[in-house]
Amino acid sequence: MTPEQFIDAALWFPEARESEPFGPGPLVYKVADQRMFALLTGGSAEEAVTVNLKCDPELALDLRGRFPAVTPGWHMNKRHWNSVRLDGSVPDDELVEMLVHSYTQVAAGLRRADRDRVLAVLGDEAPPLPGTDDR
Repeated sequence: MTPEQFIDAALWFPEARESEPFGPGPLVYKVADQRMFALLTGGSAEEAVTVNLKCDPELALDLRGRFPAVTPGWHMNKRHWNSVRLDGSVPDDELVEMLVHSYTQVAAGLRRADRDRVLAVLGDEAPPLPGTDDR
């Protein structure tokens, strides 16, 4: 998955917003302008493109064991966040599942009214896989 495809997928979610609160470069994705569910960094000649995603601790360990590109969250709570290198080694459908999981984990922590609103809009849908035009 390319960084552009990841951005499209992250912005697909209900009330997802992109910002640069840490200055130019790192892109933060929040739900309902409240909580971060993804952080996209890198892309320079020296630094690989990486995304940090929230994850259930047991699933986080499983994903780290299955994919070398998945490591404990860089500059994050290592128990609850994974960093994923966008180097093509993680299949797109797996990365989309990780993104959906991160969004729903974070949305579950919102105030009840906000949580119910964004999760009701999401329903059982998932963002389209990169390279498809299903929107």
